[in-house]
Amino acid sequence: MAEELIIRISNDSDIVKARQKGREVAAEVGFPLTDLALVATAISELSRNILRYARQGEIVIRRAENAGRHGILVIARDRGPGIADVERALEVGFSTSGGLGLGLPGVRRLMDEFEIVSRRGSGTTVTIAKWKP
Repeated sequence: MAEELIIRISNDSDIVKARQKGREVAAEVGFPLTDLALVATAISELSRNILRYARQGEIVIRRAENAGRHGILVIARDRGPGIADVERALEVGFSTSGGLGLGLPGVRRLMDEFEIVSRRGSGTTVTIAKWKP
């Protein structure tokens, strides 16, 4: 199994750390600068959601390989209240926090793969991947 980084998320400085680590791993994989920014932005959004809705959780970052393709895999997980309506949460403009509602739909748009599993009262896990062109 590939080496993974686990960044605990419980305050704003953890968001910055997760973003930086994601950018570093993506650079090691060989992503172009534009993709480094996309990966960092996606991690920032997921980390911010952890802090906003669950107060704490973790970001797991690791290199990925599949059928000769190289990329980065990020798992954001928390044990917060879960998402009442996942389909609605993935709609652009929907927000329960008064924001713009661009977080999860934006992350899904920025990355090549996106999966979300959420259970009321048990938390949420978002798994994303970006593959090197």
